Amino acid sequence: MSLAPETYDELRAIGARYPEARSGLLPMLHLVQSVEGRITPEGIEACAEVLGITAADVSGVATFYTMYKRRPVGDYHVGVCTNTLCAVMGGDAIFERLKDHLGIGNDETTADAPGQRSVSLEHIECNAACDYAPVMTVNWEFMDNMTPESATTLVDDLRAGAEVSSTRGARLCTWREAERVLAGFPDDRADEGPSAGPASLVGLEIARERGWTAPAADGGSRGELAGGDRTGASEASDTSRAETEVKIDESPADTKHRDNPAKGQEAR
Repeated sequence: MSLAPETYDELRAIGARYPEARSGLLPMLHLVQSVEGRITPEGIEACAEVLGITAADVSGVATFYTMYKRRPVGDYHVGVCTNTLCAVMGGDAIFERLKDHLGIGNDETTADAPGQRSVSLEHIECNAACDYAPVMTVNWEFMDNMTPESATTLVDDLRAGAEVSSTRGARLCTWREAERVLAGFPDDRADEGPSAGPASLVGLEIARERGWTAPAADGGSRGELAGGDRTGASEASDTSRAETEVKIDESPADTKHRDNPAKGQEAR
C-alpha cells in the first residue's frame, strides 16, 4: 500500500528545504517512520520517487544509520547505554534487569496488551552524556543517573500511560511523534524543561569564578585562559604549524620508521 497523498506532500516539502533535494533524505526517512512506525518498502519507494533516485540508494542510507528501524517500534523506544563508562557505572545491570522485567531481548518490543503502551528495548552506543552515567533514553530524550530500580519504574510508568518528563528536556511523547519532530515538524516543546544539568555546567561555573574567557573569534583581544596570558598564542600556533609542514615536505618518501626501536623492528 502506498503512502497517503498528504505524506507525499510533506516529503516534497522536506526536499524543498535544501539546495539539493537529496540532502533531505534523512529527515524524509524520519517522516516515513512517523507514519509507518518503521522504514517500509513503500516508504523507501516514496523517498526514491520524490528525490528521483533509486530505491537501492535510499535503502543504503536507511540500513546504515541505527536510528532507522526495519521492524515496528513500540510506543516508546527505550535505549540503554552499554558503552564503557555507562556499563561500568551500571548500564549492563540496567539492561539485564529490563530484559527480564519486560520479557524481551535486544531490539525487541513488548506484546500488545489491553490498556498498556508498548515498549521497544535496545542497547545503544555512547550518548555523549558520560557525566550522567548510567544514561538511558526514551525516544532519544535523556534519562540520567539511572539504576535498575528507577529503570523498571520508568518503563512501568511508560506502559501505564503516565506523564513522564526527560531529565533534561520536555515531557515524553510517543516514538512516532518524536520521529515527526526529527523530520522537521516542531511540536513546540523545544523550550520545555531544563536543557543542561549541574554536571554539564561545572566547567562554565569554574570559568566564571576565575574570570576565564575564550579567545575572540575575530582575532581581537583575548582574555586569560587557565590563569595564563594568551597573547601571541595564535602567532605561536601558526609558526608551529608552518614548521611542521616544512618537516613533512622534507621527509624522504623512502624513510623507514621504527615501530619499536628497542627491538629494532622497522615498519615496511
